[in-house]
Amino acid sequence: MSITPPGDIRPNLEASIGRRDPKKAAMSGWIGSALEYYDFALYSLAAALIFPAIFFPSENPTVAIIASLATYAVGYVSRPVGAIVLGAYGDRHGRKHVLIFAMLLMGFATFAVGLLPTYGQVGILAPVLLVILRLIQGFAVAGELGGASAMIVEHSPDARRGFFASFSLQGTQVGSILATGVLLPLAALLPKDQFETWGWRIPFLLSAFVILAGYIIRRRVQEPPAYLAQAETGKAKRRFPLIDLLRTHPWVLVRCVIMTFTNVIGMATLIFGVSYATQKGYGIGYSSSEFLWVTLVANLTAVVTIPMFGALSDRIGRRTLMVAGGIGGGLLAGGYLWAIDQRSLVLVFVCVVIVQGIFFQMWNATFATFFQEQFPMRIRVTGFAVSQNVGLMIASFFPSIFTAVAPPGSTNVPVVIGLITLGICLAAALATLLSSDTKGKSLEDLEAPKAGSQPLTSEHA
Repeated sequence: MSITPPGDIRPNLEASIGRRDPKKAAMSGWIGSALEYYDFALYSLAAALIFPAIFFPSENPTVAIIASLATYAVGYVSRPVGAIVLGAYGDRHGRKHVLIFAMLLMGFATFAVGLLPTYGQVGILAPVLLVILRLIQGFAVAGELGGASAMIVEHSPDARRGFFASFSLQGTQVGSILATGVLLPLAALLPKDQFETWGWRIPFLLSAFVILAGYIIRRRVQEPPAYLAQAETGKAKRRFPLIDLLRTHPWVLVRCVIMTFTNVIGMATLIFGVSYATQKGYGIGYSSSEFLWVTLVANLTAVVTIPMFGALSDRIGRRTLMVAGGIGGGLLAGGYLWAIDQRSLVLVFVCVVIVQGIFFQMWNATFATFFQEQFPMRIRVTGFAVSQNVGLMIASFFPSIFTAVAPPGSTNVPVVIGLITLGICLAAALATLLSSDTKGKSLEDLEAPKAGSQPLTSEHA
């Protein structure tokens, strides 16, 4: 007769497999991520299209653009703090609770942005308040994808984790589409002075509905049975998750941070690329409404490709798609900027579909599952949230660096920015290749120590 070691969670995990609900978990993650990233994407678009003029007026267009994009980056500065606090909350008290709190906080901050006075009305107080609200946004969003994807992974069958977890990523794209879809008609139909005076505020004020919808949706989400089984043992509450993470999985954490730099593709195309195309200082001459359409097409393509690549990762592995997508997107990012430089809107649409809608989504559709699989359940939300958000904090400064390296009036902007983007993507691909591919492994197997982590002692447990 076999004897189960004290505290062993496998019998509980096995007993709970029949109570998993991956479809409901995926739908909850999809809807919640869509609502929360609607808020976050609004600020990203406004920072490139609107805020340089109304919050950071300057006779030097380079200074205004850098200042506005820096506030975009500020939201990422607070994300590591949010990752530590909200990640610990999700690991110790449940995925459901952290998702509700993050949603409500994000909705409040975004609604408040829509009420802010401009620089012309209150002077320096306006950008100060904007920065504070952006910090709150960053803190809140840090717990969203980590909690949502952990919930989906722990609900999903082992052979289909990539497919189901991809829906939380698809939700982030839908949120961006909603944000773009609200801004697009306003930017296209309103005179420029009205759009910059009050039109831009409407999408932010609509976040009041996010607060209500988020609470209704998230309070109905059920905790994963596997998490509940482990929580009953008391293991998840004995050590602060960040300390546990740093002691047991330090190199896994470092690799995931470097892998997150693949987001430079989006920074080069949909953040810096928008400024490059629309800001007067660069002299390209595209309108804001034209590039809202470009962003919309990129996100629509991603909605289609993300679940396809998520399902494909269950068949061929996560690493293959992440490496191919990262290197391919990094290689062609300069081509996308070149298309902008050629002033051919048709070519811009083609390039953004290839770079952002296909190659980057190979990485984006699979990284959440891959990261979640690198960490054991007791620190899964923290491990994911800290690695992703530290990486994004660093990557968020890339658009400002791009503007500083290739300011208005520079020559060969596509070549310079394209080479920098490719170099960063190659470093991220190397970190991916040094990590183990865990597709198809059971939740029990994912609890075992990995290369780059330290074996757990009884004290650590």
